[in-house]
Amino acid sequence: MSRLMRVKQAVKDAVSRLPGGPWLVRQRFAKFGAVGFAGTVVNVGVLHVSNRFVYQGITSPHIRENFALVTGIFIATLHNFLWNRAWTWGDRRVHGRVSVFVQFLQYCMSCSLAIALQILFTNILKQYMFLELANVFAIGISAALNFVINHVWTFRVRSEKKKKKV
Repeated sequence: MSRLMRVKQAVKDAVSRLPGGPWLVRQRFAKFGAVGFAGTVVNVGVLHVSNRFVYQGITSPHIRENFALVTGIFIATLHNFLWNRAWTWGDRRVHGRVSVFVQFLQYCMSCSLAIALQILFTNILKQYMFLELANVFAIGISAALNFVINHVWTFRVRSEKKKKKV
């Protein structure tokens, strides 16, 4: 078994041990993957357009690429939050009294480590391949961690606040 397959199996095994894990692996993780794939297309597309056109006036390639990278990550993060909230974790409509804005902030916080890793790995890998391809690999590396954090924290089932009896 290849190293990549062992890592994938370890992630699958870890997710399977979560409450509702076997179902999660079959259904929710597949939805998360589909949203993530669409987000990857959005991310790479925005990265490319931003790098080639939007930030064309920035002469330093390093600064221009990083501005484009941050723009791509932000737009893809917003895209993924909306789709994950509506579809991947749509069955958890009992979001308590948490507003969409607060939940988006939670989502952003939960993604911050994945985003930092994506930026780090993109900058390392771009020395050996095209910027967009390096970004795709970096997204793949950070995806599993992002799923676990969002399942356990951002989109967890929140209990209703108990009403006081008077």
